[in-house]
Amino acid sequence: MRVEFPDFRLGNVLATSFTGTLSERHGESVERIPVPRRLVDWLAVSGLAVDSCTDAQLDLARELRESIHAAATAAALQDALPASAVRIINDRSAQGRAAAVLTPEGKRRWQLGSASRVEDALGVIAADAISVLAGERDGKLALCASPTCQAAFFDTSQSRTRKWCDMNTCGNRQKKARFTANRRKSAE
Repeated sequence: MRVEFPDFRLGNVLATSFTGTLSERHGESVERIPVPRRLVDWLAVSGLAVDSCTDAQLDLARELRESIHAAATAAALQDALPASAVRIINDRSAQGRAAAVLTPEGKRRWQLGSASRVEDALGVIAADAISVLAGERDGKLALCASPTCQAAFFDTSQSRTRKWCDMNTCGNRQKKARFTANRRKSAE
């Protein structure tokens, strides 16, 4: 029997896309990497293919995910970054072995070591989080306006006023709720 898993919600920024592997944090949360195989799948889709993943490596990945989420949330709220989150992000970044390589198209791609390990992929994700949290990119961290989601995302829109982590999910859900409420008011 094949087990179905929720689809991945992929964004343009690796670190915040990784935090999206747990969504609806303030409602009925949806875990998108519930088993090691799903982490392998997510890493492959994200250009960080690894050979395998253990339960312990999945735990390390989730710890990094939650640390990035905590730090990104604090940054979006302009609060101090949690020291424990900073430590974990730095540790994962230092433990990974990967190299940035230039593609013929002039893009940067990450190349993991010959024995592709989850720790190497987590190092890339942590390094990406560091560049976002340090303000090295053009954009700003924000939190999804959905009360059940509140995911951290990196807003690169021209006005930097994006409200939703994903317009196709959270934004659409909120628009539907507003439409339904307006129809109900009109009917009364």
